[in-house]
Amino acid sequence: MEERNLMVEKRGETDIGSIRIADEVVGVIAGLAATEVEGVAGMSSGIAGGIAEMLGRKNLSRGVKVEVGEKEAAVDLFIMVDFGVRIPDVAMKIQQNVKRAVESMTGLAVVEVNVHVQGVAFPNPEGADEEHRVR
Repeated sequence: MEERNLMVEKRGETDIGSIRIADEVVGVIAGLAATEVEGVAGMSSGIAGGIAEMLGRKNLSRGVKVEVGEKEAAVDLFIMVDFGVRIPDVAMKIQQNVKRAVESMTGLAVVEVNVHVQGVAFPNPEGADEEHRVR
C-alpha cells in the first residue's frame, strides 16, 4: 500500500534542516479565514443527493480544496451563505481574507481563490423547533 505524502510544499533548506507545509495546513488556514467573513453560514462538503451538508468549525479543512506548489497555492472553497446577504460581496471578502491569511502565514503566493456557493442558510424563526413541530 502506497503511503500518501502530505508534505507537499518545501519552503527551503536551513542550516538545521528543511521546512515543509502540508496541504491540509493550508486548507485549515483557508477554511478558518473564510468562516471569519460575515455572511458565511459555514463550509459545505459539497452536494450529496441534492442537499448541501453544513460542516461545523471542527472540520475547517473540509469544504476546502487546495493545490500547493513550491511557491504558489490555489484554493477552492465550498460554502453556504446566510439568507439576505449580497453573495458577490461576501465572495469577494472571502477571496481577500483567504489570500491575505494564507500568504502571511505560509509565505506562498496565492494565485487563485475560487468560491463555490453551494447553498443558502435560512434563519430559524424564533420559537420554531423543527423536531417538535408535530406531536
